[in-house]
Amino acid sequence: MKKSVLVVVMMASALSAMAGEAVAEAGKMLLGADGVRLGAVYRVTGDGSAQLIVDGKMVTVPASTISVVDGKLTTTLSKSEVRKLKS
Repeated sequence: MKKSVLVVVMMASALSAMAGEAVAEAGKMLLGADGVRLGAVYRVTGDGSAQLIVDGKMVTVPASTISVVDGKLTTTLSKSEVRKLKS
């Protein structure tokens, strides 16, 4: 019984630690909410936000909008929303 409780506590600690890690990686393609390719991640900021060049302009996509969906780096933002972001 003690071993199973310890295992559960260790797994919960590992999951909470992983939740704080950045998902984006430089060089990975970032997709918009509708599956459109936005561009390759140029740089990842300290808070995990992804910087990329969209239509010749550097933009910073907030980390809170980025996740991996079906194995692909995806933001919840559309391309038109990303175009409005600042670097």
